[in-house]
Amino acid sequence: MTSRILDRADLDFLLHDWLRVGDLLDRAPFAEHDRETIDAVLDLAEQIATERFEPHNRAADLAEPHQGPDGRVVLVDGVKEAIQAFAEAGFLAASVPAEHGGTGLPFTVARAALAWFQAANIGTASYPFLTTAAVNLLLAHGTPEQVEAWVPGMLDGSTSGTMCLSEPQAGSSLADITTRAEPQPDGSYRVVGTKMWISGGEHELTDNIVHLVLAKIPGGPPGVKGISLIAVPRVLDDGTRNDVVLAGLNHKMGYRGTVNTLLNFGEREGAVGWLVGAEHGGLAAMFHMMNEARVGVGMGATALGVTGYLHSLEYALTRTQGRAVGGRDVSTPMIPIAQHPDVKRMLLAQKSYAEAGMALGLYCSRLVDEKDTHPDDESRARAALLLDVLTPIAKSWPSQWCLAANDLAIQVLGGSGYTRDFPVEQFYRDNRLNPIHEGTHGIQAIDLLGRKAVMRGGAGLDLLLSTVRDTIGRAGDQQEYAAALEAALVRIEKTTATLHAAGDPDVTLANASVYLEAVGHVVAAWIWLEQLLALGQRDDAFAAGKRAAARFFYRFELPRTGPWFDLLDSLDTTTLEWDPS
Repeated sequence: MTSRILDRADLDFLLHDWLRVGDLLDRAPFAEHDRETIDAVLDLAEQIATERFEPHNRAADLAEPHQGPDGRVVLVDGVKEAIQAFAEAGFLAASVPAEHGGTGLPFTVARAALAWFQAANIGTASYPFLTTAAVNLLLAHGTPEQVEAWVPGMLDGSTSGTMCLSEPQAGSSLADITTRAEPQPDGSYRVVGTKMWISGGEHELTDNIVHLVLAKIPGGPPGVKGISLIAVPRVLDDGTRNDVVLAGLNHKMGYRGTVNTLLNFGEREGAVGWLVGAEHGGLAAMFHMMNEARVGVGMGATALGVTGYLHSLEYALTRTQGRAVGGRDVSTPMIPIAQHPDVKRMLLAQKSYAEAGMALGLYCSRLVDEKDTHPDDESRARAALLLDVLTPIAKSWPSQWCLAANDLAIQVLGGSGYTRDFPVEQFYRDNRLNPIHEGTHGIQAIDLLGRKAVMRGGAGLDLLLSTVRDTIGRAGDQQEYAAALEAALVRIEKTTATLHAAGDPDVTLANASVYLEAVGHVVAAWIWLEQLLALGQRDDAFAAGKRAAARFFYRFELPRTGPWFDLLDSLDTTTLEWDPS
């Protein structure tokens, strides 16, 4: 084991043997890069993550951000230096096209590189993660003047970005936000309102922060159709401080290295901002950032699942305790706990969740490259549609099951795992945020069942199922797995039809979270079959580990979906009928 942060051999296998990212390099946007470039980027990511991000991970957890006597946010030593190293190495600009000052790497490669930082220190990694997503939103929806004003600073690390959606009274119900943006004669807007749960909302890591704020322009339609997107910089062009005030810091269970804030906009004359995109088209523009962030959240959850697995694996291989099952001769040496069947079960479960999550996240990242750069229009459209369907799964499935992996990592270490002397308890606390932010598990479930499964007459779900069946058609000697997967696809088809034939949207969506878990497990099983096929005839310890994890998933995990589908097919109304008052 060369690193407990991530498994480089697994990344190489997924990127090169399975996803074949080298094929992307034949396309014009990536033509300046080659296999050596990709490997060098991953090498550099591992180095900086190991040397700059991991060392202060525990310190940032123990000493969470706080306001100093001057009101400024205080972070532990090492955070600013890590982000500077990240920026200087070009990672902020990794997937940004060269014409906008970026490196122009495939998004898949940039996402794989970011996973090193997320695994090493999820709290510090969140600052550049949000900034890169803000860059991509501005490039897609901003004016040339807005791009020129803010993107260069974001790419060189002097400016950071945030997304300001939630409000104390509204939470995830964006139709109920009250922040308003008043148009001004000079074309700017004055923003007044309060935003809650804003990661990276105030700090001294960068000279400026550009807040991307959802607000309502007076006179617009009600609900989400009246939401606009306003860019509000902390510092204006003349160097003066904008009317954005830090109202408080949120104290979190984990993920403490990322400062999380309550911000007041417009306590005086109104915060100065500029419209991004069309009036009342703010939510559609913000979804550009949100969808990228959702796949990124899934990758962050996966990264924590992987590093937790690697830490517990190392412990299990070196910690001796007890003897083989049935062994009664206490004079014989104790054995490493990794030899006990139940510990093997917990290690295999972690591996099966974490490596499926990593593969799923990178697959979705490859779809981003396909929708953006494939030379064929139809292929780009197919990739975009498949990505749309997979996004709620790619966000929520790893957030649930890699958290479960972290729980198992604690269990493998036993009493030691429940102490702060080992990092696995922090991984769990950090990962517990991921089923919540960027759309809760329940929101993703309603999105999948209520929208993605039926949009365009079910074309998105049909595309996902046909893509999985293409894999089944190539299964070769993996017929046991192919048959189990095909049976699961039939259940998805039947259950989806049953739910949407209920005649009552409340009944259809009441148990949407169960639907997300079931379909997510089937997708994970598909991803495992894909990995098995990519192994081919490879015969080494790495391949043996992959085959064992795939076998575990098909024998222990995929069968879970049967009772889930049975419950859904019954149109059970228990959760609708209960009155918690």
